Amino acid sequence: MTFQEQILQGIPSVLPNSKPYEAEINHAPKRKEILSDEEKKLALKNALRYFDAKHHAELLPEFKSELETYGRIYMYRFRPDYKIYARPISEYPGKCEQAKAIMLMIQNNLDYAVAQHPHELITYGGNGAVFQNWAQYLLTMKYLAEMTEEQTLAMYSGHPMGLFPSHKEAPRVVVTNGMVIPNYSKPDDWEKMNALGVSQYGQMTAGSYMYIGPQGIVHGTTITVLNGFRKIKKSPKGGLFVTSGLGGMSGAQPKAGNIAGCVTVCAEVNPKITHIRHSQGWINEVIENIDELVPRVKNALVNNEIVSIAYLGNVVDVWERFDQENLHIDLGSDQTSLHNPWAGGYYPIGYTFEESNDLMANNPDKFKEEVQKTLRRHATAINKHTEKGTYFFDYGNAFLLEASRAGADVFAENHVDFKYNSYVQDIMGPMCFDYGFGPFRWVCASGNPEDLAKTDKIACDVLEEMIKNSPEEIQQQMADNIQWIKGAQENKLVVGSQARILYADAEGRIKIAEAFNQAIARGEIGYVILGRDHHDVSGTDSPYRETSNIYDGSRFTADMAIQNVIGDSFRGATWVSIHNGGGVGWGEVINGGFGMVLDGTKEASKRLESMLFWDVNNGISRRSWARNEGAIFAIKRAMETQPLLKVTIPNIVDENLL
Repeated sequence: MTFQEQILQGIPSVLPNSKPYEAEINHAPKRKEILSDEEKKLALKNALRYFDAKHHAELLPEFKSELETYGRIYMYRFRPDYKIYARPISEYPGKCEQAKAIMLMIQNNLDYAVAQHPHELITYGGNGAVFQNWAQYLLTMKYLAEMTEEQTLAMYSGHPMGLFPSHKEAPRVVVTNGMVIPNYSKPDDWEKMNALGVSQYGQMTAGSYMYIGPQGIVHGTTITVLNGFRKIKKSPKGGLFVTSGLGGMSGAQPKAGNIAGCVTVCAEVNPKITHIRHSQGWINEVIENIDELVPRVKNALVNNEIVSIAYLGNVVDVWERFDQENLHIDLGSDQTSLHNPWAGGYYPIGYTFEESNDLMANNPDKFKEEVQKTLRRHATAINKHTEKGTYFFDYGNAFLLEASRAGADVFAENHVDFKYNSYVQDIMGPMCFDYGFGPFRWVCASGNPEDLAKTDKIACDVLEEMIKNSPEEIQQQMADNIQWIKGAQENKLVVGSQARILYADAEGRIKIAEAFNQAIARGEIGYVILGRDHHDVSGTDSPYRETSNIYDGSRFTADMAIQNVIGDSFRGATWVSIHNGGGVGWGEVINGGFGMVLDGTKEASKRLESMLFWDVNNGISRRSWARNEGAIFAIKRAMETQPLLKVTIPNIVDENLL
């Protein structure tokens, strides 16, 4: 069968042969056993409902074995034989170009070069899933191949509920992930519901089909590191940045450090992912011995090298040893997956990687105890460095939150706030989000690198024209992004699809998108798929990350994220998504995203202007109402350019009066 025929087949009527477990692939860790015997029966019934009853007797023992061995039913047998990657849009079967674009993005998320655990359909973060099992993938791709412009596909946490009649201007797909009742958002609730096959953790851009490999986070981390050094009034050259994690998102840190121009040390306990990142060129060197690491770093600092070094081991060893050696760290952070601390997101010191995985699966209580003990040591070592002048920031991965729950010394004197701000509080919030700057990304649907080069130039030309008349408040942001896009090709950031990211405000996003649409209309480039990370101005309500610089008491509310996705859906988005749990943990955040296909038509121009304006200014207005100075400036400026925009501006109370 051809690729197109296999897509149109969906779930095959004749069972494919069982597939061997491929040990060389980076697999998800075994999930802890959490289901009762009756719940295990329910999980099997839930899995078997995808298949004709005549196959149940053969599939039942296989699915039972998967549940017992891995803690989940992935249906490995149904993994396709064809290679999964972002093909040119013309290679996908279908009746609707928008649906073909979504198929392209789904396959990009599951590309072996992109996905963290491709056989478990997990893109990044240890649990950020596109689907829960391979039957869902096959059925979804079939629905998309059959879809017309008068239908919308409803996706319930990886499960394609079905195609429903709608209309041409409606989203082609509406995605929800993990949207459980609030009282059922504890980590064990996710473990149970995911094991039952009824809910999943979509992270941010995994379950919404908008992940573009580490490039997205490379850009955000580069901006963060540059502004972090600006905050301490030091050049990155000759400076030291220490952090940890080399997974799907955190793997971008060494590359970002190189682009910023400092020495980066990033610790990781997983040998497989460490060597993958090294082979991809995201890391310059790998060192496994702490005794070798110390002199190598000292030498790099003396010689003002720009180098990234992966330490294959526990980051606590690095913090403690650098303290003993009195080796000064300028910037410090952490990007392990502490939103998922008990299922592979963070590993305890004193155990090998294999020992930790065994402990995690077979003695979860002991594993939790060891993780919390390590978090306390981790925080103690960081505190010693900050007393010597290190600037440490929480990278929004729930490090301080989980450290506090472990009893670590991370609280400020008021015993309410943390002693270290998150990077959003200190850097991204006041410097970027309040002014409307956030991650605007695009994918060239042709798969042609020449199209990407052309879009890079178009975006650069637009920004260089805009900066001539930009207000002083946003000049630095404009300049950083012009520098970024000019260096994008030489930094070889593409992994998977022909994609790019930069930070832009609403005006920049609209002007760049319209320039793309005009180029498509002229036949200069193929279709372009617009999107963004949910880590943005408006898309995410996350009290310890995206909205951590909201100080009016509303940071635990999620009105903004819900309003955002509803507003995007009727203003022209091709698909929309809303998730529980992305980035910082199940029950800790609500986040939403979109995708939009540009096809060169006047209708696309109308949609992009309407949707992108709302997608940014919804968040600026909320930040303005919270009395954020930059956001008040930005929303007033937006009202001057768009007479139909009328936003309530806060009146500022005199502190002396209070």
